[in-house]
Amino acid sequence: MTKTFKHVSYLWDEAKAATMAGDEVALLIYRSNLLGADLRLTNYGGGNTSCKALAKDPVTGKETEIMWVKGSGGDIGTLKRSGLAALYVDRLRSLTNVYRGIEFEDEMVDLFNHCIYDLASKAPSIDTPLHGFLPFPHIDHLHPDAAIAIAAAKEGKKITQELFGGKIGWVEWQRPGFDLGLKLKKCLDENPGIKGIMLGSHGLFTWGNTAYESYVNTLEVIETCAGYLEQNYNKKRPVFGGEKIQSLPKAERLAQAAELAPVLRGLCSSNTRMIGHFTDDERVLEFANSNDLSKLAPMGTSCPDHFLRTKISPLVVELAPQADLTNSKAVKEKLLPAFEAYRKMYADYYTACKHPNSPALRDANPVVILYPGVGMFTFAKDKQTARVAAEFYINAINVMKGAEAISEYTSLPRQEAFNIEYWLLEEAKLQRMPKPKPLTGKVALITGSAGGIGKGIAKKFVEEGACVIINDNDADRLSKADEEFKSKFGKDAYSSVVLDVLNSNQIKDAFSKSALAFGGVDIVVNCAGISISKPLEDHTEKDWDLLYDILVKGQFLVTQQGVNIMRKQGVGGDVINIVSKNALVSGPNNAAYGSAKAAQLHLSRLNAAELGPDKIRVNVVNPDAVISDSKIWEGAWAEGRAKAYGVKVEELPAYYAKRTLLNEIILPEDIANACFAFAGGLLNKSTGNVLNVDGGVAMAFVR
Repeated sequence: MTKTFKHVSYLWDEAKAATMAGDEVALLIYRSNLLGADLRLTNYGGGNTSCKALAKDPVTGKETEIMWVKGSGGDIGTLKRSGLAALYVDRLRSLTNVYRGIEFEDEMVDLFNHCIYDLASKAPSIDTPLHGFLPFPHIDHLHPDAAIAIAAAKEGKKITQELFGGKIGWVEWQRPGFDLGLKLKKCLDENPGIKGIMLGSHGLFTWGNTAYESYVNTLEVIETCAGYLEQNYNKKRPVFGGEKIQSLPKAERLAQAAELAPVLRGLCSSNTRMIGHFTDDERVLEFANSNDLSKLAPMGTSCPDHFLRTKISPLVVELAPQADLTNSKAVKEKLLPAFEAYRKMYADYYTACKHPNSPALRDANPVVILYPGVGMFTFAKDKQTARVAAEFYINAINVMKGAEAISEYTSLPRQEAFNIEYWLLEEAKLQRMPKPKPLTGKVALITGSAGGIGKGIAKKFVEEGACVIINDNDADRLSKADEEFKSKFGKDAYSSVVLDVLNSNQIKDAFSKSALAFGGVDIVVNCAGISISKPLEDHTEKDWDLLYDILVKGQFLVTQQGVNIMRKQGVGGDVINIVSKNALVSGPNNAAYGSAKAAQLHLSRLNAAELGPDKIRVNVVNPDAVISDSKIWEGAWAEGRAKAYGVKVEELPAYYAKRTLLNEIILPEDIANACFAFAGGLLNKSTGNVLNVDGGVAMAFVR
């Protein structure tokens, strides 16, 4: 068997596989993970794999044939035993006795449950019969771009026959389900000796008698497809008809994307708040900049896995790559007709294709937006879904490129596409998904969020569904926080950037990064701070300026830039300022810090009064003595406060607790909870408020 490949990765480790000898399920998982690790073979969550082996029936004690197959949902690249469905093969095949025909095939899904062998297994997917009716011990069903390019080509069947000399069968497009499983069995019966089946417009089935044979067979078939495409690129005509426009240089592309993303996000969020993703991948630019864009983009995708995540077709932005985007209102007015036309197109598609029992019309906004010369934006309910949509559309671009090189690209007919998108089984799957968390779809930038209160707020917001931009002026501290967030929450929950609130360029860069990573920003929490405690006579002008610059000017600059993004989006937002009980309480050795905090508090009131018409709420949280993980309490500040109150530094936490009405020590998570109270949806009609989180300090009561 071939072990050297150009277009796919051979990852099989014989020594590792030998440790699993005799355990076909372990080898299935191993093979699946290897296949899922190469995105040229299949996309995230796409495809499924299976094995059949003998196991003891727990009721009869007899050896019986069981099939383990990837269950509903999940991803083969990360598949574990818990993600498999295990079914009795004979029972599954016996369902043909009660099958009433293709118009009733959806009812068969519930009957899969009567075939379950392992009661703790994952729910069987719609593809279960596609594996069950084929006799092979190991089967791979993947969606490799190279194979789908042939499957989606107008002459795909003929090309498959010639390319593989009849060793790969062909089954015309049909929605996955019980009937397609029967079609695969029929194809095999009519073509004994074939080593795989191409599904028209859909994907590839390959198999083997062992996990290794199946793995190598899969690689060899895809390698052949990819090699054939490579030989034909630019043979008939330039790829995608050649370049129509040139891309901007990298830095300019990112700058344009950051300017436009919040406007697009606002337009895409007319129904539900969306999270964005941007890529200027060279494959996207080759397609978006091409002469064939106007012909191919409206056609949509072919593979159902692609289509489910990218919608019927993308929206192409009719803006010059170098267009002036600084006037967001004018840009929005220019783009609005295109969005309205897209929404109408989608509604018309729904009306023309719907069935009497179809689910209600879903969000009519585009998922994929192409900006020629700049890149591609995708918008979805969360970052992972938006990112995966971009990956799937790149898969679709690869398919179109290959199909056009060897023949002519064909997409799913609109009715077939609708039948997939509004499939009642897919709708049932959507309804089973957990309800969104309160901050799902929201993006938050919290200054000073590499430690202390700021990190506590960032963690709370992520746990409640938000995407966050963590930042700090201390790169080392930020690096540690970055590692912590990646380990705990994963790459889609956050982004990080060095940010000094006194540096206007860094502030702008931080919000640009938020726009590129997530589409914009909805919540700004001004938390970065510094404290200096000295008697009046010891305070220097430098002390005074530093406190006012960081606390007051920093709050002003960050809010100003954040509001600029929120206004571009046009869907409101929250500004939450972490101030202090010292904004209201007069105490010793605190002239500069206390007055700066008072300025922060009043600046918050002023902003609340000004930003109300934009539906941007501005509120204040007043903590006191949050010592845990805080740089403020390191060194001179703690010493100064201890001296002012006549106690030792180590006695400060207890001292502060005892002087409160509740006798409580205040922690970062207490402040985080207060911020969530403002941003979590229950106080959407509140602005200009002050929420004390200080354990109860009577002198700090606002009224």
